Amino acid sequence: MTIIITLVGVLLLAVLGVLASGFYPKDKQQEAITSSANSPLLKRSAPIKVLSYNVQFMAGKDYVFWFDVPDGNGPDSSPSPRAIQKTTEDVAKVIIDENPDFILLQEIDDGAKRTYKQDQLAALLKLLPQSYQHHTSAFYWKSGFVPHPRILGRAGMKLSIVSKHPISSSRRHQLALTPDNVIAKHLGIKRAVLEAHVPYEEGGELVLLNTHLEAFSKQSDTLQKQVDHVRTLLTKLNEQNLPWVIGGDFNLLPPKQYETLQPRQQTYYRPASELCDLTDHFSCIPSMTDIETDPIKWHSFYSNDPDVTEPDRTLDYLFYSSLLHCTSKTIRRHDTSSISDHYPLIANFSLNKGN
Repeated sequence: MTIIITLVGVLLLAVLGVLASGFYPKDKQQEAITSSANSPLLKRSAPIKVLSYNVQFMAGKDYVFWFDVPDGNGPDSSPSPRAIQKTTEDVAKVIIDENPDFILLQEIDDGAKRTYKQDQLAALLKLLPQSYQHHTSAFYWKSGFVPHPRILGRAGMKLSIVSKHPISSSRRHQLALTPDNVIAKHLGIKRAVLEAHVPYEEGGELVLLNTHLEAFSKQSDTLQKQVDHVRTLLTKLNEQNLPWVIGGDFNLLPPKQYETLQPRQQTYYRPASELCDLTDHFSCIPSMTDIETDPIKWHSFYSNDPDVTEPDRTLDYLFYSSLLHCTSKTIRRHDTSSISDHYPLIANFSLNKGN
């Protein structure tokens, strides 16, 4: 009996130790900003270019990770150091070529076992021009140890906003969590919105937001709750008369796309997408008309699942304020198929006259 009690005690302490290594963010919390006093403030008359990119923890496209298939038994758990280096270099080349004012990155690893505890944002910034001196990040997966058999180590993944212009404030907004077991609740992914304010030289601010919504909602109402939260945030910015752009991997299909997917791929989505609760209220890139007119052009995701042989769905979007006008938009696909399971989404904006 003494031995059993001792073993139970040791097990309890081990469980408590694992849970203590979890990440417990507040509903709203300020995030650190890295800035330089030498960069020019954003001018209201200047056009802006935004690039949003889920870089898939710089793994490249030569892997089928365990979570890439519906039954969770993909063969790979982590990319090689060489694959990470090459992918980081390729992402840098795309950014340098596009020369955006603002970069919204999803799935940037920092401290994760699967990517050798590298700070991937720091590695990327070393390859970019000096003009990208301003950035802020928010973790949405962070744990000292995840006991999942395909992880068994540290997790660290964040949203990052990189800017050519000074950032005055940054805030993380916690989104609804997917119902799950106790361990996953403490040590799993905690989706969020990262909000950064960029001051104009003439006064006022541009607000940039970056997000990555739930990919494994298990047919729960989690995505609906997350969409409702995002809609509330954007509505408040409209009420404050602030121009804004939000981008990211929304993990939401446009209308009628569910039916075009293989049954195995439909597992991740609902037939009626929650996306309409955003597109009905805010301007979107790509627009629903864009997708209806030329759906293939706007496919932004190419699954690592071997059953998928070409890009077949749209998951990445930019929504923007009515105070802004979109002057051009595109998904860069001609040379990015080997970089990530997502393609970079790029748009140019100008501030409407009188604003």
